[in-house]
Amino acid sequence: MPKTKTDDDPYFENLAAATETANEGTWLDKDYSGQLAVDVFENPTAFVVRAAIAGVTANDIDITVNGDMVTIKGMRQVEAETEGAFLYQECYWGGFSRTIILPLPVNAEGVKATLKNGILRVLLPKAPEQRPEVVPVVDEDESDES
Repeated sequence: MPKTKTDDDPYFENLAAATETANEGTWLDKDYSGQLAVDVFENPTAFVVRAAIAGVTANDIDITVNGDMVTIKGMRQVEAETEGAFLYQECYWGGFSRTIILPLPVNAEGVKATLKNGILRVLLPKAPEQRPEVVPVVDEDESDES
């Protein structure tokens, strides 16, 4: 006969205690930022980052570009429910952040970001290709003999 939970089973007691702690909301640091899920694709002239960010406005989003890195940060605000109790609470509310390292540097001055219907789209033009500079070497030994 299969074994069922009993009141003296330590596994279930620990599980119940962990669940109570999680429900108190104390298991996340107050400064925790959720990670933003993104799609990144490349065309011949640019990289494009796309992310679903429902519930934010353009003013809630900060984007910084440094060489081959782009960072998207923001805050998803929610109005507190004053009546009733949650049956499910799966949506993340609060700060979010994502840093993406691209395979090539981008032209920061040409970056454009748009937010439409909860979808953020960041167009990051590729920086002009850096060609190696050939540096001539002067033989000072030969110039001293003249």
